[in-house]
Amino acid sequence: MKTVVSGIRSTGNLHLGNYFGALRNFIKMQHENRCFFFIADYHSLTTHPDPALLHVNVKNVLSEYLGSGLDPEVATIYIQSDVPEVAELYLLLNMHTYVGELERTASFKEKIRKHPDNVNAGLLTYPVLMAADILLHRADYVPVGKDQEQHLEMTRRFARRFNNIYGVEYFPESMPYNFGQELVKVPGLDGSGKMGKSEGNGIFLIDSDADIRKKVMRAVTDEGPKEPNSPMSEPVQNIFTILKIVSSPDTVDYFTEKYNTCEIRYGDLKKQLAEDIIKTVAPIRERILEIRSDDAFLAKVVKDGKEKARASADKTVAEVREIMGFKPF
Repeated sequence: MKTVVSGIRSTGNLHLGNYFGALRNFIKMQHENRCFFFIADYHSLTTHPDPALLHVNVKNVLSEYLGSGLDPEVATIYIQSDVPEVAELYLLLNMHTYVGELERTASFKEKIRKHPDNVNAGLLTYPVLMAADILLHRADYVPVGKDQEQHLEMTRRFARRFNNIYGVEYFPESMPYNFGQELVKVPGLDGSGKMGKSEGNGIFLIDSDADIRKKVMRAVTDEGPKEPNSPMSEPVQNIFTILKIVSSPDTVDYFTEKYNTCEIRYGDLKKQLAEDIIKTVAPIRERILEIRSDDAFLAKVVKDGKEKARASADKTVAEVREIMGFKPF
């Protein structure tokens, strides 16, 4: 059985891209591997979060993890800040990490370009904290998107460096996990790119039916095909991509034919898409709201997850300290 580690920042609600891109696979994967799923509240501190919202966001993401189908009886689900060992391993890994390699990270360059007023040390060492999350449980595999591939490569580099410096074969070189298939990329409703939290182009698992209909009806399209079998513009392709994910093949075939014969009515397409999204999201939303209101259940999940995560983490940190030469008198 392989060890798999995955985390999500506690900065917002989960959307369709999260669900179809990874969560559905997590639900299957948790029964086949030793899985650790954590909510990365330390990572969220790089963006000056509102302290009044930090706990609220953690609770929301935890409820959405559980409502989507992650089982705390099968997988270890925990909050990053509940496991202090991650901070110690982060510190120890930083001692063998070079400033130059961190400054060359693509995500760091992008962040300082977008937020030049908030170039903090946590942002610079973000890949080291991510590596600590992964190496804390000596993960064999890590589900990552394209935007995190460089960070995972850095985690492998840090693992190799530690092993080489101390002459051990302790940390595995964690590999990306793609569930044995090409990952689903859910586009946003703004006509380009992928669905994201900060882009304002997403449909969230917690959205009401009315919000879903409103968002879909505002989705970007074009003026329609000028002649039969015209290639689709990117915004229209995006609509059809989401349609293929949530709708029946008959529905997809119907609107594809309407497009190819220049009879497409985007209003009808959007109405159908909205209703099919609602069929997918509504049952999940109901479970999320039920779980969110059950404080006793959430407290038990967090307590049990903390205990299981710390048992794994404490073993790793103790062994790392010994390897590095920290010994009791």
